[in-house]
Amino acid sequence: MELIFGLLGGLAIFIFGMQSMSEGLQKAAANRMRRILEILTSIPIIGVVVGALVTSIIQSSSATTVMVVGFVNASLMTLKQAISVIMGANIGTTMTAQLISFKLTHFILPIIALGFMINFFSKRKTQKYLGQVIFGFGLLLLGMDIMKDAMVPLREYEGFKNFIISFGQYPLLGVGVGVLMTVAIQSSSATIGILIAMASEGLVPLSSAIPILLGDNIGTCITAMFASIGTNINARRAAMGHVMFNVIGTILVLILLPIFKEFVITISSADISRQIANAHTSFNIFNTVLMLPFINLLVKAVLKIIPGDAELEQGAVVYLDERMINTPSVAISLATKEVVRMARLAQENVQEAMKGFFQKDAEVLKKVYEREEVIDKLEDEITAYLAKVAAHKGMTAESSKRHTGLLHAVNDIERVGDHAENIAQMTENRIEKNLPFSEQALTELQKMNELVVHAFELSIESLENEDFQKAKEVIKMEKQIDQMEKHLRNSHIGRLNGGRCFPHSGVIFLDIISNMERVGDHSHNIAAFVLDELKTVQPPKNETEEPADNS
Repeated sequence: MELIFGLLGGLAIFIFGMQSMSEGLQKAAANRMRRILEILTSIPIIGVVVGALVTSIIQSSSATTVMVVGFVNASLMTLKQAISVIMGANIGTTMTAQLISFKLTHFILPIIALGFMINFFSKRKTQKYLGQVIFGFGLLLLGMDIMKDAMVPLREYEGFKNFIISFGQYPLLGVGVGVLMTVAIQSSSATIGILIAMASEGLVPLSSAIPILLGDNIGTCITAMFASIGTNINARRAAMGHVMFNVIGTILVLILLPIFKEFVITISSADISRQIANAHTSFNIFNTVLMLPFINLLVKAVLKIIPGDAELEQGAVVYLDERMINTPSVAISLATKEVVRMARLAQENVQEAMKGFFQKDAEVLKKVYEREEVIDKLEDEITAYLAKVAAHKGMTAESSKRHTGLLHAVNDIERVGDHAENIAQMTENRIEKNLPFSEQALTELQKMNELVVHAFELSIESLENEDFQKAKEVIKMEKQIDQMEKHLRNSHIGRLNGGRCFPHSGVIFLDIISNMERVGDHSHNIAAFVLDELKTVQPPKNETEEPADNS
């Protein structure tokens, strides 16, 4: 019982320390991680580098692969890109094994004490996160030490030693044990930790450890498989690509096992802990180097295993993913993309409603009403998603500021959709009653429509790309829209007084320019949010002008 409790207690401390370390790293590097993921290109080698870098930052290949599945599900990443990132994630996760393989037993308590003091006494969040990382690393080492001590009695059990040694004679048995251990613990790093702890006590030779760590790499794929449940077909393919990558690599290494073992011994010291850590890293680098040139074939194989066409429902959310809520910076990035998508739909509605007005086409208006239902649904979905993100304690000040701004932007965009619907209803009235409009009135409406749609387009682009200059341009354009609305109103009243305008048409004209002016106001609000945010994050040079509050 002492052995079991020692092993389980040590494992619990190890996993808690690893989670604490990972959480601290994610908080400290939150916005960097989001930007790193967003620069991903279609070049596979860049995907590998990004995957390795991100996983090294967050110390969890499972978290990276779950993110990848979420991004593929949101159509932010192609299957080829996803597989390249997963390859890199497998390399990045070996950093944990490298860290714990060093002999730091005498420094465990000082590391824990140092981490606690930095976290407890620091005023700045960045320093607190650093303290959390150091504290978590210390706990991770403490858990390892407890597991090692708990396993000492196993030296006396010949049956256990013979069972472990048999993994070298029957590698597939060792692979199976590695898979089962990782599936049960749900952490490849924890499985490697147990393996290194056992090896340090002379319980596991290298010939037996290698098959187990190969199975460990396959077992970690179960997280991605679980993450793909309920996702679209491309996300399931990404998870399958992860499985195939590790299974194929395992088969190749098993075939070359004696050569691989000698290679690991050659590049390592006599310390078994270092040998296991280097074997883990070498396997993933070897696997990536070998399979990266054939990534297109791997993608084709995945498509054969999971055939079918990916379909996207316009009415449903595209980018929001519940799995990302525990990583607020990524969740907010996804929410931004969904808000931009919602804004594009609202923009289409303004354009289509005015198109219906100018062409007197009632069929166009049906799409406006259908799209308005989608916009309303997206407002509810995005707001609910952002509320869940807000409940997470890991948000940085920058993420919190953007989160608040997105909530306001969603409301502004929904109101733009409402104004488009109002214009559609007025267009229906014009068509049903066949109301006449002078060429001058139509020309004036056309000019205002072009200015308003352009301002809203720029506000969307400023939000999407954090573009300070475009946001500043919207602020200026909104003043032009206000002036145009007043000018058109006075001009129209002059036509009414001169008897050159039909009264019922005049009411619709005034209502349309009023709604268009309000669209300009909401464009201003979105741009003002971007300006305020960027002044906090990236102040422009020589910029002194403050955006006017016109909300």
